[in-house]
Amino acid sequence: MDIRTPAEVSQGAIPDAMHLPMHLIPIRINELPKDRDVVLYCRSGARSYQACAYMLQQGYDRVLNLRGGIIAWARHGYPIA
Repeated sequence: MDIRTPAEVSQGAIPDAMHLPMHLIPIRINELPKDRDVVLYCRSGARSYQACAYMLQQGYDRVLNLRGGIIAWARHGYPIA
């Protein structure tokens, strides 16, 4: 799940990633699955780390942070749409 702003997403995103800006997570958290892994990412991994911590506090125990964010994803040669 891409938690970046729409402007950041327009510069490229991980293919097939759901987009939910970080500031909307508290409002729409009930739409997120508790029964499967949710990988959060941002630009560098810092915001997604904070979002993971918030979701863990809200009872979501299957959240993962993509360490290094989309920057690390691209650096490793993975696809960006």
